Formats: sequence, C-alpha cells, structure tokens
Amino acid sequence: MATPGIVYILTNAAMPGLVKIGKTTGRTEERMATLYTSGVPVPFDCVYAAKVNDVEVVEVAFQEAFGPYRVNPKREFFEIHPEQAVALLRLLALEDATPQVSKEADREIDAPSREARDQLRRRRPPLNFIEMGIPVGSRLQSIHGDETATVVSERLVDFRGEQMALTRATCILLGLEYNIAPTPHWAYDGRLLSEIYDETFERSES
Repeated sequence: MATPGIVYILTNAAMPGLVKIGKTTGRTEERMATLYTSGVPVPFDCVYAAKVNDVEVVEVAFQEAFGPYRVNPKREFFEIHPEQAVALLRLLALEDATPQVSKEADREIDAPSREARDQLRRRRPPLNFIEMGIPVGSRLQSIHGDETATVVSERLVDFRGEQMALTRATCILLGLEYNIAPTPHWAYDGRLLSEIYDETFERSES
C-alpha cells in the first residue's frame, strides 16, 4: 500500500555542499525543527518540498540516483547540488508544498536562531557578474532550454526584453512564486554559474 506524505530537500548555511533529503507523513515543520539540534549551528532551509503519492518509493529513487554521493550510509545527506535533488523530486511530485512548509517551519524556530542563520547566509557576497569574470554583454544560457539572458550590469540581466535580477529571471523561467538560488539554472561559456560563483567566492576568502 502506498504511503502518502511529504518529501523535503534541505540545505544548511553551516554545511556548504551538502543536501539533506527527508520524508515525513506528519508535520514537516516539526521534523525540520527536530533536525535543528545542539550539534547544528543554525536551522535548515527548505529548498523544495512536495506532496508525493508514496514516500517510500521516492526515498528509494533518491538512494538509487544519488547513492554514490551519500556522505554516510546511516544519514540522508548527499554531496550534490540541491537543484539535482529538486529536479528529481519535481518528476515525482503531486503538489509543491515549499511555501507552506518554509513558512510553518520558521514558526517552530526562535528569532535568535533565525537571525544567526541569516547572518551566516549574508557572509557570502551577492551575485556580481563582473567579479565572476562575466563581462557586460555576455549571454547566459538556461539549462532548461534555449532561452538566454544578457548581462547588462554587475547584478542585472536582460531577460525577455526586461532588465531584472537573475533570481527574478529564474522564477519567471521556471514559473515559480518563490525565490530560489539562480546560479544552478544558468551557464556561461559552458560552465554553470554556481561553479563560477563558488570558485570566485573561494578565491576571495583565501
């Protein structure tokens, strides 16, 4: 018999490069709150959550797809980019539950913990095309099809005839009503922007 529930994809600002994939047949926000223990510096962020027909089947799909990248066989942490997990979960989703789960999860976390998480996020600099070696006039290629965006300044692109931040362009491209990290969805000169950003950030920190 199928076990309906919610599968969620989490990241943590204190654990760069790792993705937590979980499931629940109860309240997802309570499950996320239990993950925020004394051994975790800041709360988790919900990248994507979806209602699925059978959480057990979806769990097996993730294990088969990303098993080689699992950090610990006893823990559901994977050394992958969150958008890899999101792409798979979208194929199995009945309904996007991200906005609801994110909002309710934040209610379970105290204000000082939220502030600590936000401060850690802010330590990574905002997207800056010039610093990343992407000059004005460059074309960014969507990984989801043939659409492109043209860099018009340090932080803006021209997308579908309108100047905007790449985050907004990504939301329009994917038909989302909430913000997600844009860099995994675009490439420049054959390389994902997420890779270029990470390299730029690492150099600036060294």
